[in-house]
Amino acid sequence: MSIEPPALRAENVTKRYGPRIALDNVTVDVGAGECVALIGESGAGKTTLLRSFNRLVDPDEGRVLVAGVDVRDLDPFVLRRRTGYVPQGGGLLPHWRVHRNVELVPWLCHLGNRSALARRALQLVGLDPELFASRWPRELSGGQRQRVAVARALAVNPGVVLLDEPFGALDAISRADLQSTFVGIRRELGVTSVLVTHDLDEAFLLADRVVVMRDGRVEQAATPHQLRESPASDYVTQLLLRARVPAA
Repeated sequence: MSIEPPALRAENVTKRYGPRIALDNVTVDVGAGECVALIGESGAGKTTLLRSFNRLVDPDEGRVLVAGVDVRDLDPFVLRRRTGYVPQGGGLLPHWRVHRNVELVPWLCHLGNRSALARRALQLVGLDPELFASRWPRELSGGQRQRVAVARALAVNPGVVLLDEPFGALDAISRADLQSTFVGIRRELGVTSVLVTHDLDEAFLLADRVVVMRDGRVEQAATPHQLRESPASDYVTQLLLRARVPAA
């Protein structure tokens, strides 16, 4: 019986920026339909690893695979158009209205039904197209802008979505609302997702597995329950204590 490859795999990946090692022989798998959270302090390598999955970063050593295919064998522009991506801050184009922002990837993919796809994506993130499609990004709250950014990432029904601190700059109420929306989207679409966050509570709430990173290396990759029950290092133990996460 054949075994399906993971949806995403970073295999012995090393990335340097001059003398600094951003990723140091990192191996991480993400299964189909799984949500994996990358957590760690600033400079741990989380965003570099995330961006390697859509070739915004190319490793110096090792391989990155999507559904078993080395990304170096894929056209990077085609790869990015079929991979949803929410950068830090959302990355909306300020001179485009909401509807056109969400239409961006369907337009790049030359899809004739891009308007319908944009409207569906807005509805999926809880924004009524009749109320929000014609607005400018500057007319939205922070939470609404992030919802539009997530809608844009989902507009072409990608199999994979990459999210870089998508809720980090929001107030507590907006953050909780968006987290709940994200849980619902995952349940409805079954999308494979990788989430960068500094917030361990958020990682435990949203992710099936959590990858703890430190200085470009993986300290532990485990389910939230396994992390609480059996932290693999003193660093993971201290991370749990600082986050006031109760033991399993």
